[in-house]
Amino acid sequence: DIGDIVRGKDLYLGHEQGNNKLEARLKTIFQNIKNKNKSPLDKLSLEQVREYWWALNREDVWKALTCFADGSEEYFIQSENNTQLFSNPKCGHEQGNVPTNLDYVPQFLR
Repeated sequence: DIGDIVRGKDLYLGHEQGNNKLEARLKTIFQNIKNKNKSPLDKLSLEQVREYWWALNREDVWKALTCFADGSEEYFIQSENNTQLFSNPKCGHEQGNVPTNLDYVPQFLR
């Protein structure tokens, strides 16, 4: 999940070389963010900067991901008895609500 990747909490450990390269690049990006915003961020660890950035930007990331979704796109599929567990038109983007209810649930529980 994007939030987990940004925050450094992604459990996907496949393709080690690619994963290490991505993590190294993300560390560089967040170190640059920290360096350019010294006064509010200088006392935070790199992990805290990542969490802070995600909290500030997750809504914009969600909008960017769903801006071209048509009205039939769904966040979750319907259950066997045809009841809707969780889904909104355009993956929830239409209402302007960002589905962050699972942001801090560990991946293995989702």
